[in-house]
Amino acid sequence: MKTFYYKIIKGISVTFIHLFLLSASLTCLFPLFWMVRSSLMTMDTIFIDKSLIPHTISFSNYIKAWVDGNFALYLWNSVFYTVTVVFAIVIISSLAAFAFSRLKFPGKDFFFYMFVAAMMIPLPGSFVPLYVLMTKLHLVNTRIGYVLCMTNVGLSMSILLLKTFFDKMTPDLEDAARIDGCGKLGIWWNVGLPLAMPAIAVIVIFNSLNVWNEFILANLLLNDSRLMPLQKALMQFQGVHSINYPLLMAGLTIAVIPIILIYLAMQKYIIKGLTSGAVVG
Repeated sequence: MKTFYYKIIKGISVTFIHLFLLSASLTCLFPLFWMVRSSLMTMDTIFIDKSLIPHTISFSNYIKAWVDGNFALYLWNSVFYTVTVVFAIVIISSLAAFAFSRLKFPGKDFFFYMFVAAMMIPLPGSFVPLYVLMTKLHLVNTRIGYVLCMTNVGLSMSILLLKTFFDKMTPDLEDAARIDGCGKLGIWWNVGLPLAMPAIAVIVIFNSLNVWNEFILANLLLNDSRLMPLQKALMQFQGVHSINYPLLMAGLTIAVIPIILIYLAMQKYIIKGLTSGAVVG
């Protein structure tokens, strides 16, 4: 009898949990759906047509945003910044984390705690020293200057995450790699990075979101319209087309699609967790 009541209670609790998760998912997805829906409408119908699926669908907003808003250039800039910064963060942070975890050198703990302490500084608090540094190096309003600043922003969290992962790597894997003739860089490349793929996936997604959505530092460092990332261009685009809501929604949809594709491509690595095993044979 107790087992019967236990199954009923468990079934009810599971149902409520699924209903809660479903409602939370719909709450998160509905604004995205409404943005895409609005982008397919016109100014004449956006405030009149209340249906979930517009009666008249038009793709002209995307064409106009792409051509008139020069979104091709801004999208390329954002893709370039995101790919370059994320690649630099993955390489630098994985090398640093591997050194902090597996090597012995003077001041190792001090430098590691400095990186950890940097995470306590609010992000806008680092913008002033970064701007002063870039000004002295004559890197303001340059691609390399912006890439260096954004790389610096993402290093602390990435190093901490990867070091925690490398600490769990068994010495047997290193010994097997040394027997195969690998040096320290060989162990990092052939053993450390493959095992750290789940952690690297987390770093890629977090930093991709950070770079893709960043606006304040881009607004501070970049004045040339040819160097603008998509988020800064969207603000200017909004100022020019502040009344045309479907056109703005089309521009926002264009900005959202690439980062969603990155997440969908990397999510399988995140699900695996940060403690994936390894087989040496």
